[in-house]
Amino acid sequence: VRTQRQQIDEALGREKMLARISSFFGVLALILVAVGVYGTLSYGVTQRRAEIGIRMALGARRSGVIWMILRESLVMAAVGLTAGLPFALALSRIAESSLFGVGTYDAATMAAALGLLFAVIAASGFLPANRASRINPVRALRHE
Repeated sequence: VRTQRQQIDEALGREKMLARISSFFGVLALILVAVGVYGTLSYGVTQRRAEIGIRMALGARRSGVIWMILRESLVMAAVGLTAGLPFALALSRIAESSLFGVGTYDAATMAAALGLLFAVIAASGFLPANRASRINPVRALRHE
């Protein structure tokens, strides 16, 4: 004899496991996005060290340098999210069968996902931007 709760847990076991696996891969993808953006911007800051040094030597403020680098990450985010949105909408039709209580094109869920991705990209771009703002102009120019 099994309770109704046990029967429900058994019936939803596969769906719960699929949700856990999907969540794991979603978090893993988010980490990869953050590492990729950080690496790309760090490489760009390293390549533009002399340019940033010249800007700083000519009186650019730290906040201006931070915004210059952050703008690049925000443009990357906007382009990437705009390009990825049609794919997300197409894939949501496929995933509809395993989503309970969520519509195919749930605007709140899409907005939350886009907002989270945008925030992660902006945050991962802040570290290289902050590092760029701390470049010593004399050493940067001497290095070149």
